[in-house]
Amino acid sequence: MGNKKINKSELTLKLHTQKMLSDYVTAVTWSPDGKTLAVSSAAGEVMLWTLGTMNELSLQPLQIATGNSTNCLAFSSDSQMLAAGGQDGKVRIWLVNSGKLIANLDNQRVWVDKLAWSPHCNQLAFSMGRCVQVWNADDNVVEVTLNFDSSSILGLAWHPIVQYLAVSGYQGVKVWSGEDWDEDPEILSVPSATGAIAWSPQGQYLACANMDNTLIVSEWGNLEPWVMQGFPGKVRELAWSDQINSLGAPLLAASSSKGVSVWERDADESVGWEGWALEVHENVVSAIAFQPNTFLLASASADGQVCLWYEAAQLLQVLEGAQGGFSCLAWHPDGQFLAAGGNGGELVVWSKSMRGKGFGRSR
Repeated sequence: MGNKKINKSELTLKLHTQKMLSDYVTAVTWSPDGKTLAVSSAAGEVMLWTLGTMNELSLQPLQIATGNSTNCLAFSSDSQMLAAGGQDGKVRIWLVNSGKLIANLDNQRVWVDKLAWSPHCNQLAFSMGRCVQVWNADDNVVEVTLNFDSSSILGLAWHPIVQYLAVSGYQGVKVWSGEDWDEDPEILSVPSATGAIAWSPQGQYLACANMDNTLIVSEWGNLEPWVMQGFPGKVRELAWSDQINSLGAPLLAASSSKGVSVWERDADESVGWEGWALEVHENVVSAIAFQPNTFLLASASADGQVCLWYEAAQLLQVLEGAQGGFSCLAWHPDGQFLAAGGNGGELVVWSKSMRGKGFGRSR
């Protein structure tokens, strides 16, 4: 995957700081500009940490505990807005700099547990039962409601290059074009249901995590997707590397039950993708993510451990700090920090060694 010699001691992380929320942490996410970390809890809290010169973790509350879970968070592509959805069926949008609530969308009494900002413009897609609504922040209007029909929405993902929105649920994935929402969507059929979905960083591939213990990778424009089988349970989480191998393809990581598998595009078309297993965790893997600009993979589990995998293959370090297990994690955009949320309300942030610039770069 890479030919640059790396001192592995420069890849390890150290504890930066730790805070507590009122209930288990449902989401952590960094703003694209890297200045702000947002975290939410099952008690309804929404908190911001602005990265200051002293790097102290001082949480600013946007929303205090309400008794209704906040399920999902997302920053707009310009880092100016934060959206949150939750158990009360509302989608709230704040201005990050001022903390001002600028929108409070409430159409029906259904949980909102999926939302995503377009990388191209100020459009926010969010789940509403069997529908997806797309809210335009510039005009403060819901510009379209997309009916999935066959089930509740299980996943949302905007294409990184083209204005496509992929939506997953029972019997697969539908992909709508934001250039004309009235056009019939492209459909990727799955015999069971698709949960998590993820476009590769350049949008060439769409990965689908399925309830029938399969993983599908579709090359956009190719009618025959690859199907990976043999998982111990449903595929829960997906993560693409932003670095590529010698064939020009990124790595794909997928979690199922206690294990993580990593998949690499093979030169042999008949093979398609070749995978290997990472097996250390003793409980369900709850989150996976590649460090930006590297092949270093982090996996968080309900066993209370975050594992770092060198080149997505070799166990490098085990991080702890949530005795009751970890629920989510997120890398800082430049890889400087790794944040993880715990089932007991822990927010743990680790930082990289400051010795060596080009931290963890594998190419």
